[in-house]
Amino acid sequence: MKIVITGGAGFIGSHLVEFLIKKKYNIFVIDNLSTGRYENIKKFKKKIKFINSDLSKKNKKWMNVFKNCDAVFHLASLADIVPSIQMPEKYFHANVTSTLNILECCRDNKVKKIIYAASSSCYGIPKNYPTSENSSMDPQYFYAVSKKLGEDLIMHWSKVYKIRAISLRLFNVYGTRSRTSGTYGAMFGVFLAQKLSNKPLTIVGNGKQQRDFVYVSDVVQAFYKAFKSKLTTEIFNVGSGKPISVNYVASLISKYKIYIPKRPGEPNITHANINKIKKKLLWFPKISINEGVKKILFEINYWKAAPVWTPNKIKDATKDWFKFLK
Repeated sequence: MKIVITGGAGFIGSHLVEFLIKKKYNIFVIDNLSTGRYENIKKFKKKIKFINSDLSKKNKKWMNVFKNCDAVFHLASLADIVPSIQMPEKYFHANVTSTLNILECCRDNKVKKIIYAASSSCYGIPKNYPTSENSSMDPQYFYAVSKKLGEDLIMHWSKVYKIRAISLRLFNVYGTRSRTSGTYGAMFGVFLAQKLSNKPLTIVGNGKQQRDFVYVSDVVQAFYKAFKSKLTTEIFNVGSGKPISVNYVASLISKYKIYIPKRPGEPNITHANINKIKKKLLWFPKISINEGVKKILFEINYWKAAPVWTPNKIKDATKDWFKFLK
């Protein structure tokens, strides 16, 4: 079965690529590497076909990949908040024009299914918690607007052109391979960069705000269950359903931290109602915040720290890993 993954060199996309390779699918990755990193998928290069291309611009280089394609996982997007306010046109092309181009390619090539990585930021500052898929939409910045427009296109093409589609509204995804570059990157990515540089963690606001953190392997499982499902034109929240304060997360990573002013348009809490995805896709988050942070710290402390991995080093690190999890 031929599968196309857009944004497959990114944080979540590369984990999805790795998972689907193990399932023996024929994987094609399209990524322009604007935020993704080829290093994330380099070790899979003999098992995938990689196309470096910009999806907002129509060209045969990437469009031909959709021929005889069975399914598309659309994860490619620009994701930072502040730059989206400063450069809305750039975000429109990256997140909306690209989605439209992909959908038209799917329609022209009779692709059977598309799974979309949407964003919980479309809810803005919700009035009700936990927030369900039926909650009102109130995006507070252009990144959120662009992701919501992408989801609207996905749902419309699904209804009108009978493309089986599922949109996953991802809450606060974290895990290994988080992007550590960029001033306005996701919280975990920024924290990890600061940890690696032996700098204090910068906490926005007072740190009492809570986020619904969900580990990347759980998110990959949600994508896979959506792909295997016979449902169509459906939207699901993907979160842990258990909000955690930023201060608590920071305490798991480092004892050194500083506080910076809160950014406008950010909610004090994100809390996913995940009853729908539990019921219809039989998906349940498995990784707790403590276990997830331990996995990340293990990657920093061992896998990235060792320049050469001999069998003995791997054996010793594995022992330490199990000690670390206790």
